[in-house]
Order: sequence, then C-alpha cells, then structure tokens
Amino acid sequence: MSATVDSGNTGFMLISTALVMIMTPGLAFFYGGLVGRKSVVTIMMQSFVSLAVTTVVWFLYGYSLCFSEGAGSIFGNFKKALFLNIDMDSLYTSSEMPEYVFLVYQMCFAVITPALITGAFTNRVRFAPYLIFLVLWLTCVYFPAVHSIWGGGFLQEWGVLDFAGGIVVHATAGMAALASVFYVGKRHVVDQPHSIPLIAIG
Repeated sequence: MSATVDSGNTGFMLISTALVMIMTPGLAFFYGGLVGRKSVVTIMMQSFVSLAVTTVVWFLYGYSLCFSEGAGSIFGNFKKALFLNIDMDSLYTSSEMPEYVFLVYQMCFAVITPALITGAFTNRVRFAPYLIFLVLWLTCVYFPAVHSIWGGGFLQEWGVLDFAGGIVVHATAGMAALASVFYVGKRHVVDQPHSIPLIAIG
C-alpha cells in the first residue's frame, strides 16, 4: 500500500481531521459560555453526545449511504455499511490516501453538524428527544446532502461545488436550526451569557 499512497495528501488530511475533531469540544465550550449557568451542562452534553452517537451511526450505515455508489441519486447503498469492503489497503482513489483517513475526516464533519443546531433550542428540548432528533436528522437530511454533493449524487452531477462545507454543513444546520425554533417556540426565559472566557476558548 505504501507505494501507492500519496504521503502529502494523507498527512494533510490527518492534520485536517484532527482540527475538525477538536471543533466539537470547541463548540461545546462556545455554547457553554453563551448560555446561562443552569444550561451549561445540557448544552455541552448535546455536543459531546453527538461525538458518540454520530460515530456509531456513521459506522453502521452513515458512511455507506454517503459514499458508496448511487451516482446521480440522493442516497448511496449499504455496500460499505459496518465498513464492509474497506480494509487497510483501500484507497480513496481521487486523492490516493487510505480510505480510513477519508472516512474519519468526513465523520468528524458529521459529528459537528448536528451539534451546531443545538444552540437554537437550548433549554427547550429534553435529552431523549434530542437523541432521536440527532439520528433522524443525520439519516434524513445530512446523509442525503453529503451524498448528493460530495458522494457522486445528483447535485454533484449538476455541477454543484461545495469545497468548505458551506452547503452540506452550514446551510443544512442553519435551516434545521431555523425550523427547530419555529417548532419549539419562543423562549420564556432569556439567559445572559455567563462566561466570556468559555466563549473565547470555544
């Protein structure tokens, strides 16, 4: 495998993966400083639980729905569910790096995207419904968006380009946040940010 791997692309992607990974705890600190003291643990846990739950969903079927075949469609297939048909010699051919590097990089984006939404409904959604929302939103919104634009789906065939996640990550999270605000309604208690240092750290 070493003879065909592009070490420059692989090294760059490993650094990028690490940077995206620390964005989730960074977001937890940022939101934790923005909310009132009573909401700090809840909002931070909503970010960290995405790290755990999304990783499991990504392993079970998320990566496969995003990046396995299905050209011109909304979803991929289950060819790579449970990371089947992927081993240490598998390459992400367009960049000549190990596919495991690519899938972990993409997983880190899948982790932080639903966590971005939580700032819209802080203090107004219980933990169990949030877990259900997390899995459903990833499956029904995020994965189709990824496949459609990055995974060879119909939007990519139409020529849509999204190099930095402005559509796949920020537009989908922003629209979901707006929809969630309409659903849960107005805040009855407006908390003031309780920690500027936490915001700065985040």
